[in-house]
Amino acid sequence: MEKPLVSVCLPIYNGEKYLEEALHSIKEQTYSNIEVVISDDNSKDNSRNIVERFKTSVNFPVFIYQHEPQGIGANWNNSVKKANGEFIKFLFQDDLLEPACIEEMVHLALQDKAIGLVFCKRKFIHDQTNPQHIEWLERSGSLHQTWKSADFEKNRIMTGRKLLNDENLLQSPVNKIGEPTAVLIRKECFEKVGYFDTRLKQILDYEYWFRIFKKYHIAFVDKELVTFRLHDQQATAVNQRKAVDESEQIRRIVYKNYFWQIHPYYRKNFFLRYNFFGKVLKKVTRMLKRLK
Repeated sequence: MEKPLVSVCLPIYNGEKYLEEALHSIKEQTYSNIEVVISDDNSKDNSRNIVERFKTSVNFPVFIYQHEPQGIGANWNNSVKKANGEFIKFLFQDDLLEPACIEEMVHLALQDKAIGLVFCKRKFIHDQTNPQHIEWLERSGSLHQTWKSADFEKNRIMTGRKLLNDENLLQSPVNKIGEPTAVLIRKECFEKVGYFDTRLKQILDYEYWFRIFKKYHIAFVDKELVTFRLHDQQATAVNQRKAVDESEQIRRIVYKNYFWQIHPYYRKNFFLRYNFFGKVLKKVTRMLKRLK
């Protein structure tokens, strides 16, 4: 059986510092039926030259598209829209793929057509003397273990709705799947649930994972197949310095779109917090308590 085409989507912007390493990790893949789709947000550094050299050194298609900067989500979306593959494998310019990454993920994805997303464990490159990096790793290093009822070490494939109903869904870390580099997505997902929400800055990846949860199964590869690099110029660190906080937005999104799928704990909490009748009930309950 012919292996499905996988589009490695690489959105870039001024990525010359680590880009060559990222591209080399694509070149080392054991899975052969790939194309590389690069969406460049008008880089001002040497990124384009690095990509052009890479293109001449490989025997698989490499497509390079210039993109007018409109935020990171728009660049992610542009790379997906230009992709031809049955599966999308994101790779960010400062991250790396292990040689067997795509092969392992595709093998699992093909076990069930209901699987919309495959995720894996991550390795990390970071400053071991940086207390913020150490704290982040303690909180977010092993994401598959942060679910309460969903045990991915026992069941590698489960319904996304089980994850939406997990009691830990919105407990820190809220992103319990990982960064886009850590996932493989069936391309039809973008036709069924849309693209990344470009209005969001910090939560746009796991807001998208939640949409996939509602319609697809989720699969987990219990191997470290990608390397995620922690550094001060990545989007998460920049957003933290700018005090970007979208925690209230994700709660409202979950209330609006997943109310009947989430755990009863959240349903009660959000009903009292966001629903008109819930707010009235909460106010009346407080008044009655004061009269006692």
